[in-house]
Amino acid sequence: MTVTRIGKPPVLPNGAKVPLIPATRVGDLIFCSGALGVDATFKVVDGGVGPQTRQAIANLEAALAEAGATLADVAKTTVWLTDLANFAEFNIAYAEAFGADLPARSTVTSALAIPGALVEIEAIAAAK
Repeated sequence: MTVTRIGKPPVLPNGAKVPLIPATRVGDLIFCSGALGVDATFKVVDGGVGPQTRQAIANLEAALAEAGATLADVAKTTVWLTDLANFAEFNIAYAEAFGADLPARSTVTSALAIPGALVEIEAIAAAK
């Protein structure tokens, strides 16, 4: 089975490349790396978990688009929150993005590798 790498490694403000790619396609599946609420310069967006969730999903959408897919093609997400107290606000932003096309989901609380990041979302989607 062919493995297709999608996208390029992100570059941190200091010029270092992060050793991952946004997505990988294997057969009829697209595996998206964890998306954070960071802008194009890899700066964590301000405003809390709601804005970070919206940005993380926008980043996830961009990776899916490069693979020819959309949020409607997502079958499963795994979400990490740094604080369970943010769960309700996260759910509002998540539901807005996915609408009626809600995928299966697991949500856990954990520290994240990027200082200030409150949420990370990875996804598995069906390829078209």
